[in-house]
Amino acid sequence: MTQERKSTPVSRMAYGAADIYGGGAFVVISTFYTVFLTKAQGMPAAMAGTIPLIGKVWDAVTDPIMGNICDRTRSRFGAKRFYIMTGSLLSALTFILMWITAPLSSTGAKYTFYVLMYMLFSTGFTIVMVPYNGLLPDMVDDYTERSRYSSVRMMFSTFGAILAGLIPTILIKDNTDPKPYLTVALLFGVIFTASILFTFFGTWEKQKEPVRIPLKDSFIQSFTVYKSRAFRMFIAIFLLGQGAADFVTGLAVYYVDDVLNAYGGGNFTILMGVLLVAQFAGTILFGQIMQRTSKTFPILLGFPIRIAATLAMLAFSHEGANFTIILVLSFIVGLGMAASSTSIYAILSDMADVDELITSISRPGTCSGMATFIRKIATGMSSAVIGLLLGMIGYDEIAASSGLRQAASVQSGIAYIYIFVPVILMVLTIVVAMKFPLKQREFEIVKKEIARRKGEETSTITPEEKTVCEKVTGFAYEQLWNSSNALKL
Repeated sequence: MTQERKSTPVSRMAYGAADIYGGGAFVVISTFYTVFLTKAQGMPAAMAGTIPLIGKVWDAVTDPIMGNICDRTRSRFGAKRFYIMTGSLLSALTFILMWITAPLSSTGAKYTFYVLMYMLFSTGFTIVMVPYNGLLPDMVDDYTERSRYSSVRMMFSTFGAILAGLIPTILIKDNTDPKPYLTVALLFGVIFTASILFTFFGTWEKQKEPVRIPLKDSFIQSFTVYKSRAFRMFIAIFLLGQGAADFVTGLAVYYVDDVLNAYGGGNFTILMGVLLVAQFAGTILFGQIMQRTSKTFPILLGFPIRIAATLAMLAFSHEGANFTIILVLSFIVGLGMAASSTSIYAILSDMADVDELITSISRPGTCSGMATFIRKIATGMSSAVIGLLLGMIGYDEIAASSGLRQAASVQSGIAYIYIFVPVILMVLTIVVAMKFPLKQREFEIVKKEIARRKGEETSTITPEEKTVCEKVTGFAYEQLWNSSNALKL
């Protein structure tokens, strides 16, 4: 068995590097893919917005299967590291294919082409990110040390987001020209491959017995992770918190271009730079705060501040508004966006332990697969809803592809969506985070009970500890540590 190695700054950096891909790819997609389809390819906004969501239907197939495959695999590199390595080039290639201009004239044919390309990308993303999201529990056991690794990961994720947010805005001078989009994709293909391989070479993974659940039962046993009360609440935080961020990145181009009429002159690049630098600073700040408080506290602190800054933008959401004030408010928004990502990926590393207490099976790959699936669902839903809302307020894709201004009512509608939808999602995230049952004390009780079940701990559980186990898992104490909990919905 590969033993847990000593944690060092280098090992934390190596672990975090792959999330340049995880964080960067979705920033490019949520910020520019709908823009690419509507402004560069002339596709109706409502139709373009459904493409990522259709890709999520495919993810419902691939993510559970990948999680199961990962838990079933034995490799001298470690099962998760093996798939991280093999997926490095494939993930870059599938990302590039999304941005090819299809030599098709029919809107329906174009739509089908880009749906297929998005599905290929989703598969490549799954092959890398499902194992990657499940790697930390098999590297590090300590609750606080996991927080350190997750904090460094978020720094790399935010760095990837900065690259993904700024480089396209520098290279894409004319958002109706399809060629720069492909140039951006090729550049990021190289960056993503290098970052993923750095993670492969700089990490380790404890060897363990593969899970013996048949592959044909992948779907049922994958969805049984939702039996965990902590996991269900984590998923709610994941969907709501990241959805609030996706609406900002997904609508930023429309907000700056159509509402402020300020896309030219480098203003959009500056705005994205402010948002992303703020996220990087927030990742460092909230990472330190999290290590001294709890893994949900960054949300409880950062989101109220972000809500106030978002609502303040109402007064400046018009052409000719003071752009400096918008940048200041955007910096505060960026800080708040870092709060959710810092919390979410730190919490994820603990979900496999709760699941093991329920099922008696260590299956971090499966937990990771379902979390990755949910992350894609959040992105796909936000893209679809953005496209739907743009269509509802009368967004004119013909005017957009011709470089013309939208109607005044459409401009106001974009501003309201950009402001109020994230606020609603943030309020709901705060409500769930306040009720989340797993902090350090509860985590240590869960780990102690797992050790008892394995015969590695001889103490007798106390009534208080029993209550904690039941609250965290959502199961009666007598029903815990039962493999049938992993096989039946």
